[in-house]
Amino acid sequence: MDRPPATPDPGSSRPVRRRRRLALAVAALLTIGVGLGVHFGASGAAADFAGDALYAVLVYLVVAAIAPRLRSVRVGAIAFGLCAAVECFQLTGVPQSISAGFPAAALLLGSTFSPVDLLAYAAGIVVITALDASALTVRRSRHT
Repeated sequence: MDRPPATPDPGSSRPVRRRRRLALAVAALLTIGVGLGVHFGASGAAADFAGDALYAVLVYLVVAAIAPRLRSVRVGAIAFGLCAAVECFQLTGVPQSISAGFPAAALLLGSTFSPVDLLAYAAGIVVITALDASALTVRRSRHT
């Protein structure tokens, strides 16, 4: 038996998810630009902290783009878990070995474990989670 062609549900959230993914992609590109600017243009403890916080923001944006229907708090928890896993991976020395052969890998994997980095990740995640949750709340209130 032939089925009629599927018609989009007028209440479908597909366009909303598409717009959200586009906004997240733009935010990710901006975050990469600012992060690289901080990494290569600034020095000191504050710059290191800001760079790590921006790294966490980028991870959040990627997770949110992959799973746009997840609640902001869940995205934040996943992003922090990923950042913490990469940081703990640095305890093995493997990221240093990889970075020795491919220096750009240090931007993604880091090189040495630092508990302060975990605080920076948490700070970045808290800020982006709050911003994303409030943006989603505003967006939803416009549609009700």
